[in-house]
Amino acid sequence: MQNNNLLYDGKKLYSEGRYSDALAFFLGLSAESPVDKIEVSYYLGLCYAKLEKYDDSLLFLEQVVTSGTQLERILQCRFLLAVIYAISGRKRLADFELNKLLETGYMTASVYAAIAFVAWEQKDTQKCIEYYEKSLESNPENITSLNGLGYVLACEDKDLTRALSLCKRAVKVSPNSAACYDSLGWVYYKLGLMDDAIHYLEEAEKLDKDNREIARHIMIVKKEGNK
Repeated sequence: MQNNNLLYDGKKLYSEGRYSDALAFFLGLSAESPVDKIEVSYYLGLCYAKLEKYDDSLLFLEQVVTSGTQLERILQCRFLLAVIYAISGRKRLADFELNKLLETGYMTASVYAAIAFVAWEQKDTQKCIEYYEKSLESNPENITSLNGLGYVLACEDKDLTRALSLCKRAVKVSPNSAACYDSLGWVYYKLGLMDDAIHYLEEAEKLDKDNREIARHIMIVKKEGNK
């Protein structure tokens, strides 16, 4: 209990979204401090991931995975490893971690969604749609899959009515998600409804001002609307 109390301030900073401060706290712990080193590695991995310092995050998350202790935490870190591998272009490693998770039955809907994301990055649209569908069969309210499948269907000009329904549900479930507003705006663009498209895309930009993909979508829609 005493050791856990030593980490309280760092955990609180993390829970408040103050990731840089939390990172500084955990990095500042003395090597002689009587704390659980694997727990420290866990929070360091999370902080680095939130700050998009993925190589640093991998180093600490892998320590947790290979520790052999706290199965739930190991599975969570394995999932994070898969996501980081996917977004940093290491698709084979992402596939390996995701397949390991499927063997355990851990977070099945989220794992299916991650596999779909990797497939989309690999330009395998059929596999992407298949796994988003599997994810929604497992959990019809999985926000990642609602948004992801809606966006993919829109990009592929497939079943835009369903794409619109999925993205509307995603925005309803996650009203503060820039990604969800962006996807909904993109569906409206594909439907030719430019006023609705620009409205939702600009809402997305308000939530994530530095997102290049959102900015690109806005530019495309405005250019199309001026024709």
